[in-house]
Amino acid sequence: MTPEQVPSVRPVRLVGPRLAIREFRLSPQDVDGLHTVFGDAETARFLPFEPRDAEECADQIELYLEEAEKQPRTVYRLAVTLGTDGPAAEATPVGQAVLGLEGDRAAALGYALRRDLWGNGYAGEIVALLCEFAFGRLAVHRLAARVDPDNTASSRVLTRAGFQLEGRIRHDLFLHGVWHDSFQYALLEDEWPAAAGRG
Repeated sequence: MTPEQVPSVRPVRLVGPRLAIREFRLSPQDVDGLHTVFGDAETARFLPFEPRDAEECADQIELYLEEAEKQPRTVYRLAVTLGTDGPAAEATPVGQAVLGLEGDRAAALGYALRRDLWGNGYAGEIVALLCEFAFGRLAVHRLAARVDPDNTASSRVLTRAGFQLEGRIRHDLFLHGVWHDSFQYALLEDEWPAAAGRG
């Protein structure tokens, strides 16, 4: 199944035990929330770009909204909020969740979370919600993720979710004037229910 054959989903709203994942809005609240994540140098150390200022974050949200309107929709860049019901789910974003659809029922997964929330299991909840969305509503067969080799916490999150390390991609990203390697992880649709059961 190609991206053209997958029905576009909009708006997206995913709800977990402690988090909600929703579409971004071009509002001061969402811009500030994204900037708290993308503007932090320690967080950006594991992202494929330099830290971004508030204006760049506003430009990014404009891009996300344009991507969401495309038919077929092939990219889902979504806001992560704490709380699941009512106003709490509409709160300031504390992270970003990403799914990018590729050919032959494949997709790439990504996520970023505000640094003061690291170590509380939120990243695992984001990954679980994205897996349910990808393998369920989007009919994905293969879900991949690339991780900075130094980001051991993210590697643990993916492994706990059932992703398997497929190898090291050498010189996968050129940033700060230096080439960086990535670890490639993947999870297949028939592996997800078993992984979810273990979780």
